[in-house]
Amino acid sequence: MAPAHSAADGRARIVTLTPSLTEAVCALGHCEQLVATDRHSAWPAQVQRLPKVGGLADAHIERIVALRPTLVLLGPRSRAGARLQELGVPVLMLEARNHAAVRRMLFTLGEALGTPPTQVAALVAQMDADLSAAAARLPAALRGRTVYVEISAAPHGASNQSFIGETVARLGLVNVVQSESAPFIKINPELLLRRPPDFIIGARATLTHLAERPGWALLPAVRQRQVCQLDEERMGLLLRPGHRMGEAAHMLVDCLRDLPPPS
Repeated sequence: MAPAHSAADGRARIVTLTPSLTEAVCALGHCEQLVATDRHSAWPAQVQRLPKVGGLADAHIERIVALRPTLVLLGPRSRAGARLQELGVPVLMLEARNHAAVRRMLFTLGEALGTPPTQVAALVAQMDADLSAAAARLPAALRGRTVYVEISAAPHGASNQSFIGETVARLGLVNVVQSESAPFIKINPELLLRRPPDFIIGARATLTHLAERPGWALLPAVRQRQVCQLDEERMGLLLRPGHRMGEAAHMLVDCLRDLPPPS
């Protein structure tokens, strides 16, 4: 559904329900039109002062409606879209499961917000340039090495079909989690025992006790401390599909370069 007003006219009132869409709105120059975000949006810093209206599964419909938004931006897994549309609130659902979809999302969002296509194209070009620059920084000795990226403690891993998997491939690394279609899949712990990765990447909170998982103490990456344990801010950067994927790629390169030499 199209917005009632273009964000360029200053009258738009935008609510975002995912951090990546909050970041995209600001990157396209419309931060001042935001009137609320989901609880996890924290970048850029100015959005931290905005009202928070819940998250993926528990968006506060009444609070959103009371803000009189001219556009609510959400992802495909949000439960709020249908109800908001029933109440007459303009909704735009955007999906960004891989790099191509991120580019499409930025152009679609730019059109909805009244952003000149040349400005969107420049943002996309900078994202691609950052990805290439990060790939060039990965030491040659690390190219072709294997990696496992854990996105949650279930555990779930990022497959080759995800935007994270494509970033890993762009860097010249090989993802041990392969899928025909699913971007993120639940991992059978035996997968890593059959295909032990050279590196493990994930949240510090979930990777602290890797050696306690059945059989994982035998993994070379665990024994040789080839594990990137990301703090909350860096993990958030990695998990958000958008124009900052190049920044996330640089962060991954920095982490891999800082690991101790394997014994």
